[in-house]
Amino acid sequence: MLLTLDVGNTNITLGVYAGDTLRFVSRMATNPPRMEDQYAADLLAILKLYGVEPEEITGVIMSSVVPGLTAPLTRAVRRVRNVEPFIVSAETVPDLKVRRDMPNTLGADLIVGAVAAKALYSGPCIVIDMGTATTLTGLNAEGEVCGVVIIPGVGTSLDALTSRAAQLSAVGLQAPPQVLGRNTMECIQSGMVFGTACMLDGLCDRIEEELGEKCAVIATGGLARVIGEHTDIFSYIDRSLTLDGLCLIYRDYQAGKQ
Repeated sequence: MLLTLDVGNTNITLGVYAGDTLRFVSRMATNPPRMEDQYAADLLAILKLYGVEPEEITGVIMSSVVPGLTAPLTRAVRRVRNVEPFIVSAETVPDLKVRRDMPNTLGADLIVGAVAAKALYSGPCIVIDMGTATTLTGLNAEGEVCGVVIIPGVGTSLDALTSRAAQLSAVGLQAPPQVLGRNTMECIQSGMVFGTACMLDGLCDRIEEELGEKCAVIATGGLARVIGEHTDIFSYIDRSLTLDGLCLIYRDYQAGKQ
């Protein structure tokens, strides 16, 4: 079995694959940072919870946008299962072509999403990942990364707004009954949900204009379904896109070793 780890700014998402089948998905909070033994204990507990013995794990792959956690998680993996994790980076995934300045600085999360989109969806596409940041990655018909847009995520924007405005309190991220809010909660929800949907509509139009092609739009991340209900721009909502990308990268890595 393959253990996949996607280390984000808010959550560490892990999944276990048996062949091409995703057995389960679980999450741990990224903050506060923990020691390697604590991560090892958490990994063991999650594997046990889903009925997977450590000895069944034959490979591990990790993408991380939190450099400070990569080393302790790597050591934790070695404690749980004595294997060396494959760490995703522009250097370790050289087959992905990146047409931008300083291609080696492309984030691991963007690399994984692009690899998955190229393999699983045909033609030019835009990958929208809605996490701590909302990112839009444009791929041309050849599967080359042509550029990226990075925006504060919906939750991040909401936290910034409510923490800096004395009379505004946190609200649930769901759409209100109408665009024009009738109370403070609805006003904020309208801006967050409908505003984000409109922003993504406009950005996708501009990206398609730059690429000169109509694109499939693949959305992933925790809020993709919430926003997807209020825009027609999403061609697909794929919650496991990142983990599937990790699985694909590891499969190619193993094939290259043979």
